[in-house]
Amino acid sequence: MDDAAHNNDEIFVYMGGDQVVPDDVVRVRIDKSVTIIPHRAFEHRRSLIYSVKLMGVKVIKAMAFCRCNGFTEVEFGDTLETIGESAFYNCTSLTRITMPCVRNIGNYAFANCRQLMDLELPEGLETIGEHAFHNCQRLGRISIPLKDGMIEDDAFAFCPKLSTVDLVGGIHNTIASLHLENWRNEMNGEINRINQTLPTPTIGGIRMTAAIKQWIRSVIRRLNHCKAEHKELLKEATTLLELALWKAKIGEKEKFLGEVKAKKAKIDIQSERNERRVTSGANVVIKNVLPLLELL
Repeated sequence: MDDAAHNNDEIFVYMGGDQVVPDDVVRVRIDKSVTIIPHRAFEHRRSLIYSVKLMGVKVIKAMAFCRCNGFTEVEFGDTLETIGESAFYNCTSLTRITMPCVRNIGNYAFANCRQLMDLELPEGLETIGEHAFHNCQRLGRISIPLKDGMIEDDAFAFCPKLSTVDLVGGIHNTIASLHLENWRNEMNGEINRINQTLPTPTIGGIRMTAAIKQWIRSVIRRLNHCKAEHKELLKEATTLLELALWKAKIGEKEKFLGEVKAKKAKIDIQSERNERRVTSGANVVIKNVLPLLELL
């Protein structure tokens, strides 16, 4: 790399693989062809400033940006799958993370990112490793999917300002579809409960993560209960509807049979009348008498 690449006005283009990143790199652009950031690729690049965009990256290996404490923002694309152990450890100036897609966040991945204030994790997230956000001193809000077993021990330990936990995904639509208002109110109350108890002296420190994990399990249990009740209510309503339709069909059939019987009865009466007329001589009377009456 020539001296021009070290000039503050130059942007270092990272192509991945075995390419060596200059120790004094200030600005960097990750080529769109790069899908893996190797182990320790940018470690200790303290002069790296501003933001880093990793739009096409799928895997960020262990300690890839460890102790890069100059840049303030990191933006990931929608192909990201794994952030390795300590990948952004001690990036003390990092304030903002844009992460629309990730499955696994490794142990200590963002530990000691003391300026990070807000964290929105995607619905597809499967694992938050041990101490992943340990000692993020200014972290006040996180948004996470509702998944039991997703958060490992002490993932949010020593985050003293963490006071708001929101849920992402389809849970709010699920709650809105519950049949009874008291179920919806009950679920919303259970979801908001965590934000009424964080942070407190008894929950802060190492107990923060345990409180969040317990709350997630409680929300899931309550939601499953309400869904089961909702299902039973729908089953009962479906049964009543089927009975009502069955009764309506029987009523229609009875009405039809009644009309048929009435028509048959009318036909029978007419036949009987005709028969009586014949046997009583009425035809003879009418045939011979009526013309006579017309003549009178």
